[in-house]
Amino acid sequence: MHNPFDYLALVIIFLTQWCLSRQLLKAARRRYSRRAVSLLRAALAAFYILMAAAFSLGISVVADQFNLPAAFEQIAGAVAQIWLFGSTAGYLLYLGWRLLARRVWRSDPDPARRHLIRATGGALMAAPFALVGYGTFVERLRFRVREVDIPIPHLPGDLVGLRLAQVSDIHLSAFLSEKDLARVIDCANGLRPHVALVTGDLITDAGDPLDACLQQLARLRAEGGILACMGNHEYYARLEDYAERQGARLGIRFLRRQAVPLRFGRGVLNVAGVDYQRSGSHYLHDAERLVLPGACNVLLSHNPDVFPVAARQGYDLTVSGHTHGGQVSVEILHQQVNPARFTTPYVYGLYREKAAAYVTRGIGTIGIPARIGAPPEIALLRLRKA
Repeated sequence: MHNPFDYLALVIIFLTQWCLSRQLLKAARRRYSRRAVSLLRAALAAFYILMAAAFSLGISVVADQFNLPAAFEQIAGAVAQIWLFGSTAGYLLYLGWRLLARRVWRSDPDPARRHLIRATGGALMAAPFALVGYGTFVERLRFRVREVDIPIPHLPGDLVGLRLAQVSDIHLSAFLSEKDLARVIDCANGLRPHVALVTGDLITDAGDPLDACLQQLARLRAEGGILACMGNHEYYARLEDYAERQGARLGIRFLRRQAVPLRFGRGVLNVAGVDYQRSGSHYLHDAERLVLPGACNVLLSHNPDVFPVAARQGYDLTVSGHTHGGQVSVEILHQQVNPARFTTPYVYGLYREKAAAYVTRGIGTIGIPARIGAPPEIALLRLRKA
């Protein structure tokens, strides 16, 4: 956690859970003995200690410090996050509804209407959990193909129509099986891309099946080969060097401040890649040396925030992931509202300034294993002359 939104969310969760606990204890005092209330207070304290510990295990940089099974860490973290975020959202919806009901029906004596108001409040409390259930069991594994035309000025004629398949943010872990990933690879191969691009986050934690992920990615078929860059989760797990070695053995080339020129007819597609660029750092230091004059220059960077710098350095297209498209995204007044919007202006889709950038939603999930309004995707990028 490194941005103000993270800390604001934690403050809101803490205050909401404190209010929930007070309400529960207040109701218990009216019905039970002091001893029973004391036991309930101790049980609540123990519960929130467990929730705090489990929530911490759901943060990769924390989880990687412990030698625990990755699946246990991820499941524990997911359970804590579902409860904390779900109950917080539900309680805030409930409070908002009660406030509205008191203003509109302040002196209404109708018992049927009072019953309806209470029932609606209860439904609002449960709504976030129902939404998470839908996102977990339905939308999370509803993979789809997103085809996008990428306009590039002065694109060599032999590169017009070139197809780049992008697979990103796989997070092969407790919440994405190898069988699910195999479906994604089969789908990507069906697109018959000229080049296959992988833009990081193959796994979530150090104990996840990185080898299995690499073996599946090696099944990608493309004339120009499989080119990849590292994500922040390879960095957190300290597996960048291992992924590079094993990837090379399987035919996957991780570009780590490197570039590969690919010739298609008389046109040259120069694909460069960098390791994860930490937010707030000096982006793309010395990466302009990888730009090839006269070629169409493509940069693979897991973090999309590098886009303005990449454009200034001469890259025609930046291909990124990292945001998951927000993972949970809701449209309000024709605007997509999601957690990623608080951390980056490049959340999802095609962006154009002097150059172009595409940010994919990726395949997997992090934290809560659900996708709502941001379905997983395989991106097919077609180069067009602007």
